[in-house]
Amino acid sequence: MTYEEVMDNLKELGTEQTKRTFLRHGAHEPLFGVKVGDLKKLVKHVKKNRELALALYDSGNYDAMYLAGLSINPKSMTVDELRRWADQASWHGPAEYTVAGVAAESAHALELAKEWIASEEELKAVCGWSTYTNYISITPDDQLDIEHIRGLLRVVRDTIHQERNWVRYTMNGFVIAAGSYIPELQQEALDAARAIGKVHVDVGQTACKVPLAEVYIHKVESAGKLGVKRKSCIC
Repeated sequence: MTYEEVMDNLKELGTEQTKRTFLRHGAHEPLFGVKVGDLKKLVKHVKKNRELALALYDSGNYDAMYLAGLSINPKSMTVDELRRWADQASWHGPAEYTVAGVAAESAHALELAKEWIASEEELKAVCGWSTYTNYISITPDDQLDIEHIRGLLRVVRDTIHQERNWVRYTMNGFVIAAGSYIPELQQEALDAARAIGKVHVDVGQTACKVPLAEVYIHKVESAGKLGVKRKSCIC
């Protein structure tokens, strides 16, 4: 498929109902409102064409950007391309999911996670915390910097309630990931979760809720999934 053909397909697959849902969650125009399941049907037409995937992301259309994230080979992404993707993320959706997922599976995951976490820009910090969370979920424990993650748990515990809105959401997710994917840090993550308590995030006109980290970690343990890594964090 050409770029124009993919965009035409996205337009045909979009619905006003799905578009309204995305807009309520914070999405910005332009977008068609394509369900993720329908986007995945187009991946096979894009994933072997790196330049097409990059062009789709550069379009600024949310559906095309999401499709690009599903289709691109993360290992092919340069650090500058990933920084540009983060720059172009206009709301928390692409920052937290598309950019963070691709960055986490790239060769630049830790470099960018640390860089973005320290950013004064809310969406960059969102991208950083989510990148590190995703990285934890797919990386064997013996390849993780446990002391660094331990230090970030302390940062979350001490600062989360003073942080920016969506940064609070992704920090909470980081605690959940550390306690769920790294058995060595489960107790420390639970301690941080108890100290944090309920995290308040303005989720706009949606029914989304911020999970209680302590409860979530215990659910993972009860399900026998403690320490079980994911094969991919791109979905």
